Parts: sequence; C-alpha cells; structure tokens
Amino acid sequence: MILQGCVAPNVKLFTDAQDPLRERLLSGKSAQKVLIIPVKGKISDAPQEGMLRSKPSMMQELVSQLDMAAKDPKVRAVVLVVNSPGGSAMASDIIYKELTDFKEKTGAKLVVSMLDLAASGGYYISLPADWIVAHPITVTGSVGVIMARARVTGLMDKLGLDVTAHTSGRNKDMGSPFRPATDEEKALFQDITDDMAARFMGLVKERRRLTTEAAAEVSTARIFTAARARELNLIDEVGYMKDAIAKARSLAGLPEDAKVVAYRRADYPDDNVYNPSTMSAPARASLVDLGIPPLAPASLSPGFYYMWLPGAE
Repeated sequence: MILQGCVAPNVKLFTDAQDPLRERLLSGKSAQKVLIIPVKGKISDAPQEGMLRSKPSMMQELVSQLDMAAKDPKVRAVVLVVNSPGGSAMASDIIYKELTDFKEKTGAKLVVSMLDLAASGGYYISLPADWIVAHPITVTGSVGVIMARARVTGLMDKLGLDVTAHTSGRNKDMGSPFRPATDEEKALFQDITDDMAARFMGLVKERRRLTTEAAAEVSTARIFTAARARELNLIDEVGYMKDAIAKARSLAGLPEDAKVVAYRRADYPDDNVYNPSTMSAPARASLVDLGIPPLAPASLSPGFYYMWLPGAE
C-alpha cells in the first residue's frame, strides 16, 4: 500500500499562554489548601518578549491565578512570594487592588514571603497582607516614586542633530528627551511625583501603623535590611518560606497537613515552593544586544515607577 501525502507532526517544545493553569500539589494531603503565588522581577503590565514567543505579563499572570483561586473554596490562604525591585506605579497599584479585592471576596488569608528583594512596588503589593515575613537577608523599603526620562540632548549636539516640535500648548511636549526641561516642567513633574509618593506613604501608614519617627525614616525612600524593617514595623517577622507557610496555615485555621499547591502551565520534576515559574520557556534572547541590563534606567519607558533603581542619577 502506498501512502500519498504526509502529515507534519505537531511537536510542542515549550508551554505558552494558551496552556491553561493547572493545580500542582507540592505537599500535604488534607482537603483545604495554601496557594503559593510567585512574584519575581520587574512589576509590569507588558508581556515578556522572547525570541520565539511572548509570555503573559507579571500582572496578567498574577490576576489569572487569583481568579482561579477565587473559584476554589478550598483555597483558604495564599502565600505571595515576592522577589522584586518594583516596577510600574500603575501595575503595582492594580496588583494591590486585586489582592485586596481577592481577600474581601473570598475571606482567604494573605501572607507575604519576601526573598532577596521586596523594594518599592515589591513592598507596595505586599501591603494587603495579613502577615509579612522577610528572609534574614531581604532588602525592602524604598517607599517612594521615581520618574524615568531619557536625555539625548548632549548626544544630538555632538551629532549636529536637532528636533523641532510644534505644540498646542507650552507644556505639550514636557518630558521631551530632545531638549532640557524648563523650570516649570521640573516643578510639574515634581508635583506629580510627590502626589504619587504621598499615596504610597499613606497606604504604608494606614496598613503598618508606623510611629511618627518610623514614618519620617521610611519617607526618605531608603532601603532597609529585614532586621531594621522589623524594628520600623514594615514587616511582621524575620524568617523563612516555611515560616510564612506555617503562618498562613495558622491564620486560616488549617491543619499542619493542609495541601500546599501552586498553579502551573507546565509540569516540573521535583517541583517545590521555590519554583518562581508557571510555564516552561526557552532562554530569553534578543537578536540585537545593546548591553543594557533589563532593570537599568536606560531600559525603562518614560513614566512613573514604584521601583528601586540604584543606577539612576
């Protein structure tokens, strides 16, 4: 018998955003559950672009997991594992609101486990928590706002280039990288930055009940060690992931053998609570490498950020 034609095999090397989230058991056996949700890297609403395909944004993936958890009455506690320098002010605020709404809707307890870094927006999204545990060497704080704006006027002068903009108002092109900012523009940007910082600081005071002295120190937007953050009441406990999970069980009134689960789009051999991924992916690559680290100031789009940027000037 002769077979005419051929069929190309459908081989899938990597999972993608079309693959549904599925619950994966990490430990425990009783009916009620503690859900682990990782938050790693820059907080953003932008998809994570790779050479072969894109991944959902951090914000989209986190909200998808909260929506799935809200449909499962057996999820009685969530441990949010934060390892982030922060990011977009808007994305940070949306995640804060989604976490707050999730708690109100479900009655589930929320515990934050901070790893290497939970600064600025990473701290902002931790504020809805019923309890915050920071690793002994966590860096947190940076309660403030930074505005990223590129400046290319010096380079253009060297190249003999110029840009002319026709605007309908004197401040229409404020923030333009093609000319120095005027004193009026600097004042306007500072007003916006101060307003956004006041919202951030107001939430910290409300949620963490800081003393006047602590609030004054925190409002400088400096970073803190876990030990100092505990002294200022920015966190509740210095400990490890297992301590955060134990606290989540305790707050929710769950037994010690309560299930610890995570939502994944892929299977991982020997999966555990320290896995920050929901889907498998090839190494991120770009056809053009400009040598700019992904969290460097030069890599940011113009805008306002709840983000710790030690390289900014």
